[in-house]
Amino acid sequence: MVDDDAIVADSLGSFLRERGYDVTVVYDYQSAVESLERSESADSTIPAFDAIVADIAMPGANASPNSGQGGMDLIRLVRTRDWTPVVVAITGYGTVESAVEAIREGASDYLTKPVMDEELVLAIERGIQRHALVREPKAPRIPLEQGGLESIVGNDPRMHRIYDLVRAVAPTRTTVLMTGESGTGKSLIARAIHRHSPRAEKPYVELSCGSIPETLLESELFGHVKGAFTGAHADKKGRFLAAHGGTLFLDEINSASPSMQLKLLRVLQERRFEPVGSPETIEVDVRVILASNQPLEQLVASGQFRQDLYYRINVVAIELPPLRDRVADIPSLAEHFLRLQCIEHHRQIAGFTPEAVELLCRYPFPGNVRELENVVERAVVLARGGMIQPGDLPPTVLHGTGLRVRGGDRPHAIGEWDGGWSHPIGSVRPTSQASEQNRPQAPSEWGRGDSRDDRNSEPWVPIKLEDALREPERQILLRALKANHWNRSRAAEQLGIDRTTLYKKMKQLGISSADAA
Repeated sequence: MVDDDAIVADSLGSFLRERGYDVTVVYDYQSAVESLERSESADSTIPAFDAIVADIAMPGANASPNSGQGGMDLIRLVRTRDWTPVVVAITGYGTVESAVEAIREGASDYLTKPVMDEELVLAIERGIQRHALVREPKAPRIPLEQGGLESIVGNDPRMHRIYDLVRAVAPTRTTVLMTGESGTGKSLIARAIHRHSPRAEKPYVELSCGSIPETLLESELFGHVKGAFTGAHADKKGRFLAAHGGTLFLDEINSASPSMQLKLLRVLQERRFEPVGSPETIEVDVRVILASNQPLEQLVASGQFRQDLYYRINVVAIELPPLRDRVADIPSLAEHFLRLQCIEHHRQIAGFTPEAVELLCRYPFPGNVRELENVVERAVVLARGGMIQPGDLPPTVLHGTGLRVRGGDRPHAIGEWDGGWSHPIGSVRPTSQASEQNRPQAPSEWGRGDSRDDRNSEPWVPIKLEDALREPERQILLRALKANHWNRSRAAEQLGIDRTTLYKKMKQLGISSADAA
């Protein structure tokens, strides 16, 4: 654990020791390098480190002690010397650019301060496991990059949890329910599950329920016999029968009608059905994967989706995060799509300029990964040079605007009006006159005939708010620490803050173990 902020380093080191880790805490780049060199030497009796948690913004190597990039220097050194540990980068000044640079230089993860305890443990364990798989020459598991999964790109922690779920459920016939906004890659995950399963050599069949009229959906799923309805001139095999022995992926299951939901419930429970217009019952062996672009819990609560069907399909749930929630994946995804589109359109483009990458990372991508792919294709077609420039990107990306996400679940895009006061996205923008009438007055304006000043009859005694709150805050922290027998982890949890914040507040307020008496 290396951080030039001793409070942060000691706090996180203490927490990791409580979790059973053997931790060495140092406070600068050079001490970290010396510890690593000792542990990595051939005759060392010290076990090699498994992981490094390094602050990015600390003094750097001897050649550049004032660079403020000591963590980045350490990441590069570990990579160039091929040392054992994985590096988890942390910083109090997180930016998209620094996150992208840290991952590109070799960090396994990137966390911003204040670091959440569980988030840190997850990052360390995930990094160690991934590193072990890479170094193991005979890894027993099939890497996700094989088996036709080259289109799945992402280092976000949530994506790695999804990869682990894919590996876990693929060998079974368990029903899987995927949720997430349109364009997040649910079809790719469904294919990944199929191709990593024993059914990989059998058919994989997809159907988007939202794209088929309700009157035809039953026929598409279960098939029909000749003369079953007007236009049924011949027998037709349905998707369930076409997927026999393999996997059937039903997308946008939330759009199925109540009557269709009931029929789906039966076939999922009994693995049997009757084609439209036929009395014959057909049995099938099909692994079913379903996806919804709306929260099914809400649809169940409103009566639009059958509760029994929901519980039947919600065996293993996989939630795909929107692209705006995993910004660090955008550069790698863009590079991936660039390679594919250059092949498709017979172009030779080396990559994106830093300015273009920054614009992509700042854009909210309401259409998610699918929209990013379209943006890259457009840029490849229109690019005039050997690099994708900002001018090659669509105006929506260039100016940071885009369609708002349903439900207002994202912050303002760049260039959107903010009005100077907090307001919900999608609310009516006030006119300038209404804005002036409703504008909260600044404290410096109070007392100039404002009625609020007349409510306080007592004279105003100047005092800084920080000083006024200092003693009450100190007493609250002391009570929490004493109630938990000075266990800082439990005290921080009860106070709703992280350990690092607690340590800093204790230092600011002069609280030490001497107060325990």
